[in-house]
Amino acid sequence: MTVAPLLTTALRYGAIVAAVVAVVAGAIGWAVSGVPGLLGGLLGAAAAAVFLGLTAVSILVASRVTKGDATNPAFYGIVLGAGAIKVVLFVIAAIALRGVEGLDFVVFFWAVIAATFGSLVADMVAVARSRTPYVSDIELPGDPPRAS
Repeated sequence: MTVAPLLTTALRYGAIVAAVVAVVAGAIGWAVSGVPGLLGGLLGAAAAAVFLGLTAVSILVASRVTKGDATNPAFYGIVLGAGAIKVVLFVIAAIALRGVEGLDFVVFFWAVIAATFGSLVADMVAVARSRTPYVSDIELPGDPPRAS
């Protein structure tokens, strides 16, 4: 089983969420503090979209490395390692952006939070709408025997 279709759907939904958050956070940021608020909202939504993409890439890489075996410990090591790298990158980006004069950091923070929660909801919707079987390799009564 491949995870690519599910990740494609999740990325599509996540991109829509990021675009909506960029528009809403940018507008609220503009209303609150002008151009720095607009930049904070746009950068916050963009940062969340990039991290969403990194998650999908890490899952695809892990799936290819383990040849689709999600029970392989290397799969979880790759995905969790990518998650740890994302946390470090986020902290570095937050520290680097903290001192930027033309950026409203509060709007940036709330845009990242909104986009993150929105992408989690988008991921849940993508998984719920996927037609992924709960079990595999079963034989139902009346099925023809499988060749091994």
